[in-house]
Amino acid sequence: MNIEEYISSGILEAYVFNELSEKEMREVEVMLEKYPELREELNTIELGLEDMAMAMAVKPKSELKDTILSSILGEEEVKPEVKAEASAPKSETRVVQMQPSPVLKYAVAASVTLALVSGYLAFDYRAKWKNSSDAYAQLLASNSQMAQQYNQVNQKLGDLENDLTVLTNPAFRRIEMAGTDNAKDAFASVYWNQISEELYLDITNLKQLAQDQQYQLWAIVDGQPVDAGVFDWNAEGLVRMKNIAKSAAFAVTIEPRGGSENPTLKSMQVVGNT
Repeated sequence: MNIEEYISSGILEAYVFNELSEKEMREVEVMLEKYPELREELNTIELGLEDMAMAMAVKPKSELKDTILSSILGEEEVKPEVKAEASAPKSETRVVQMQPSPVLKYAVAASVTLALVSGYLAFDYRAKWKNSSDAYAQLLASNSQMAQQYNQVNQKLGDLENDLTVLTNPAFRRIEMAGTDNAKDAFASVYWNQISEELYLDITNLKQLAQDQQYQLWAIVDGQPVDAGVFDWNAEGLVRMKNIAKSAAFAVTIEPRGGSENPTLKSMQVVGNT
């Protein structure tokens, strides 16, 4: 059963005003026992009507209290007989019991129902708006994350495609660089195209460096070291280095981050002849 539809039908207001048939009254009472939320709603309606009744109450005249007490206690004031022709007729004060107008009852019920329905609709709208806003924010975040992941995957695919092109191109020579006495387990290779002068580095095993350090690749040209570029220890795939036209050997040293003008020979990690 849809509790909200049952409440918005106005049957609870009709129950409060005793406007239902006996059978309908019993059915409502069964529902009140079965669903605690209906009992809470009924209490809210009754409290609302009570507050409205207090706000609309009219203070009775002070004489009305004495009249009611005299009527209950049977106390009557004895007055001397006065001839009818000697005095003017005295008007008799009558107390008329006011009956609640059916129109007023329905108006009050309609007002309470409208207030409750309006409150529910406002609450429901706010809840839906918040859920929609949260869902939209999550969707934007998800789309942004997916776009970022797509770009990363696309970049990796591009790098792999480029690496494959280099590895399968016979114009590239592979030159192995074995570890020196400073790092016997170190190993790296370069792929060099002497025609296009392109140079790529492939790291196999180089130790981790501090944040303020980098590896630097050197080409030995006419007995002099020539800077071929710097790189980090955790670089993946083939690393594009500076173009080199000719070289008798390649070597890697550890230098301050950003590189050095001349190699630190005591920190040489790998070396290999062309």
